[in-house]
Amino acid sequence: MKHWLFKSEPDAFSIDDLADRPGATEPWDGIRNYQARNLMRDDMRLGDSAFFYHSSCAVPGIVGIVSVTREAYPDHTARDPDSRYHDPKATEEEPRWMMVDVTLVRRFAGVIPLTVLKATSALEGMPLLKRGNRLSIQPVSAVHWRAVLRLADALKGDASV
Repeated sequence: MKHWLFKSEPDAFSIDDLADRPGATEPWDGIRNYQARNLMRDDMRLGDSAFFYHSSCAVPGIVGIVSVTREAYPDHTARDPDSRYHDPKATEEEPRWMMVDVTLVRRFAGVIPLTVLKATSALEGMPLLKRGNRLSIQPVSAVHWRAVLRLADALKGDASV
């Protein structure tokens, strides 16, 4: 099993939005970066775990855990002319863009802020913390995964789903 980090702007789609979906499951659509697409398509597998990260907000940080519950398949929003993710070059034969389904596993009691992540020596080298890394889907090493879980466990009153 591999570990990942998925970024989303909470104004667009938050962990609470995911929790409100039937079965707390939703397609992770709209990825329009080839490197992120390749990670989903080539490396992500059923049962992989990912941190859910809120970005571009007052307190960016990790807010919970999701599980990959459907492996990569064509992102239908690429072929929808009414979608903000429409890509006129995407076809049914060559979809270009992929998505996976994710299911909420655990909401943390609060945000593990980016400032805390940056100050945690056990997270040195984590892609999220590297300058200029804006990729919306990133791998997370087992060492970094465990370090973030320790930070999450330190939050009081963890709200498990």
